[in-house]
Amino acid sequence: MFKGTTILAIKRKGEVAISGDGQISIGNTIMKNSTKKIRKLYGDKVLSGFAGASADSITLFEK
Repeated sequence: MFKGTTILAIKRKGEVAISGDGQISIGNTIMKNSTKKIRKLYGDKVLSGFAGASADSITLFEK
């Protein structure tokens, strides 16, 4: 079983790829598996990955 969020970013030749898992869990229970933990900020000029309680909070505010 995996514990924790993975956010991965790669930059190559002036381009960036960023990805993260989409799972929210409490203990051993998966609460949601399609959360967006990568966000565009500052007029889509900044990409940010969120993990832990901050990622969960963003999801709750969207509901």
